[in-house]
Amino acid sequence: MTETIDDFQPKAPFLSIMKERGYIHQCTDLEGLDKALGQKVVPAYIGFDCTAKSLHVGSLVQIMMLRHLQKSGHKPIVLMGGGTTRIGDPTGRDESRAMLTDEQINENMNGIRKVFEKYLTFGDGPTDAVMVNNADWLDELKYIEFLRDMGTHFTINRMLTFDSVKLRLEREQPMTFLEFNYMILQAYDFLELNRKVNCCLQMGGSDQWGNIINGVELNRRVDQKEVFGLTTPLVTLANGQKMGKSLGGAVWLNDDMLSSYEFWQFWRNTDDADVGRFLRLFTELPLEEIERLEALEGAEINDAKKVLANEATKMCHGEEAALAAEETARKAFEEKSLAADLPKISVPKGELESGLAFSDLFTRAGLAKSKGEARRLVQGGGARINDEKVEDSEQPITLDHLNEEGTIKLSAGKKRHILIEPS
Repeated sequence: MTETIDDFQPKAPFLSIMKERGYIHQCTDLEGLDKALGQKVVPAYIGFDCTAKSLHVGSLVQIMMLRHLQKSGHKPIVLMGGGTTRIGDPTGRDESRAMLTDEQINENMNGIRKVFEKYLTFGDGPTDAVMVNNADWLDELKYIEFLRDMGTHFTINRMLTFDSVKLRLEREQPMTFLEFNYMILQAYDFLELNRKVNCCLQMGGSDQWGNIINGVELNRRVDQKEVFGLTTPLVTLANGQKMGKSLGGAVWLNDDMLSSYEFWQFWRNTDDADVGRFLRLFTELPLEEIERLEALEGAEINDAKKVLANEATKMCHGEEAALAAEETARKAFEEKSLAADLPKISVPKGELESGLAFSDLFTRAGLAKSKGEARRLVQGGGARINDEKVEDSEQPITLDHLNEEGTIKLSAGKKRHILIEPS
């Protein structure tokens, strides 16, 4: 079982791209997978549970893998966890997820479909992407027969060694028997996809390695089929923060949950140390151009960040939205003028008539997590109203602060801004 790629020189274009751009963490059999990719169209899948109406940028590495797979002449399979979402993946969690109704799961699934339509080409052709729902086979399982046929291939001893289980036990957090079944059902997904569409590769994040190994071994034991697993490194920001989150919350991929402007700003605010890595993972720019951009120093690195923001936004929201976001940012930050596309929140007019403390309004706008954080921002000189420095965190904000456009501009530092609109 091969776990590193440092000394391996792949022949297949897909694996070459994966290696060059830093997508590969572990693989069950690099040589075998490379050979298979060179001989035929390889159907490959990644699973996504339906826990929200959109995916966020924490899933973007996996989405980009499927995109590169398709552009390399292979077939992406997007597996929606309509069945497994009812259980909840315990991987990396200290406690159980909230149980969702079937209606909530279906609504979330419809929202997630919109994300993939931006990155993949769907259809009936040999390399066209398809979307499948594991509820189609999990709902039909006769549980006793399933356990008799599949359960014999899993030992409790080994299941207890997986990080998803060990984490809960070490921290004395309960894991339900329902969640304990998740890894068996995920392995069964791989078996079903191999039987139905000859899928022979499962990909995912490094935290899914144990679950993927289960599926590879189940295919070998039950159907004597050789299949493969491939994982990506855990992607974190330079500050150690988990990819997918920002100060204001999750960085969603659907524009009805996060504006294209805010999406652009997330990438524009990338730490200097992350620019080269993110250009490789989240854009399709040639490596030579990426090397040029990441070599920029001083203030010029901001040009690379703008390229990253434009390319990532163009792929997710379209070129027009990317250009509009860049222009909005230019007006807001370089000309210090208000732009109509800045994110807005509404505040009842009556509250502004009586006056709201700055710390309250700043927290409500999502520019601070708490009043204490808002006060510290004021003390550090990073808080502004209509581009004027705030001296008192309890200063009342009233209708007198409305500018010519009829809004109030709140700013945290130089890069985060919110417009307040009376309603």
